[in-house]
Amino acid sequence: MPLAQEPEHLNNHHRNTLRQLFEEPESHNVEWHAVLSLLGAVGTVEQHHDGTVTVRVGGHTEFLDPPAGKDIDPELVADLRALLARAGYQG
Repeated sequence: MPLAQEPEHLNNHHRNTLRQLFEEPESHNVEWHAVLSLLGAVGTVEQHHDGTVTVRVGGHTEFLDPPAGKDIDPELVADLRALLARAGYQG
């Protein structure tokens, strides 16, 4: 699925992660480390000592709890879609 905005500054890994987040049906194997890398490329990521992560993208801020495993859950996929869509990254 082509994205409305696919910035040239993103590398192929970031673009693939962005595509995975907007896939329908929703992908169930989006890795947390890939998400953090993408978010760092499109905004800022601050990891806290308690494990939480503050993400700022396009003037919007989200507070995220890392998943227990390596992949993010469907609820986090939905939250990230909303955050990225507000910042202009849409599927």
